[in-house]
Amino acid sequence: MKIRSVAILGAGAVGSYLLWGLTDKPGVTVSVVAEGTRADRLRRAGCTINGKTYRPQVLNPAQAHGADLLIVALKYGALCGALDNIRAIVGENTTVMSLMNGVDSEEIIGAAVGDSHVLPALIKVASHRTEDGVFFDPDTTIGIIYGEPQPPFDSPRVQAVADLFDGTGLHYQTTVHIREEIWSKFRLNVCNNLPQAILGAGVGCYRDSVHMQAISDGLRRELEAIAAAKGIDLSLVDSAVSYGSLVKPTARYSTLQDLDAHRHTEIEMFSGALIRMGQELGIPTPYNEYTYHMIKAMEEKNDGLFDYGEGEAATRAR
Repeated sequence: MKIRSVAILGAGAVGSYLLWGLTDKPGVTVSVVAEGTRADRLRRAGCTINGKTYRPQVLNPAQAHGADLLIVALKYGALCGALDNIRAIVGENTTVMSLMNGVDSEEIIGAAVGDSHVLPALIKVASHRTEDGVFFDPDTTIGIIYGEPQPPFDSPRVQAVADLFDGTGLHYQTTVHIREEIWSKFRLNVCNNLPQAILGAGVGCYRDSVHMQAISDGLRRELEAIAAAKGIDLSLVDSAVSYGSLVKPTARYSTLQDLDAHRHTEIEMFSGALIRMGQELGIPTPYNEYTYHMIKAMEEKNDGLFDYGEGEAATRAR
């Protein structure tokens, strides 16, 4: 088994890491899947990554059909709307890796194209987007972690992906505990991504404020209780590899970046998902419920819902 064609669905911060690493891989064709104005924009402007502009091949889903490897790097809110495109891309021998946040994208994609196509994976890359493109530090990036959900863990497709990534500059590693690794990243996102988004400060706030750490710890306790109830043993991956990339204390993670840019966030797949799982399992999630509603209200603020004028009728406080 050898990977000769790679299709990337979602050329944002995560997709840019793959483009950066795979573009010059000998014997491999890399394409970005897009349609309409997005495809036109990619063809016209390319993707600027760490100050360099890349001009990948841009294909529509039908043209990308049968790619050896499909990498899904979408925002969570775009996944359900992209399932028809994923179905169009996946051929008989296509392997699908989801590098999305959250803990259920593999399940959603597997229901659409068949679980046998899905090779579970996650990515840890501290990237940020500016008007000048996407930036990340290749040296401090942990990279892609992937593996089979059950034996044999050294399957031909696991080795094929390793051969693809080898020599590209991409950081990667395989694991026999991929489910736990995905939940470990989920824990990082919930506990470190969300509180700083509400505060509007860099990640140094967890180091410098006992109050911020207390909020993070509360979110963590709820997540770990749900994970334990689902039979996920996070102690299996509680090691150096389970922590995030080294970042400056000024770093702003994805949820805060979204709010800064007046975009809607991925809160539904973070606290929203934990609230739903907690309700199913009978586990209270007060920290996540507060966090969910606060970030949703911040989205409403960015949407202009609270832009009141002086001439509006008075309202009674409650």
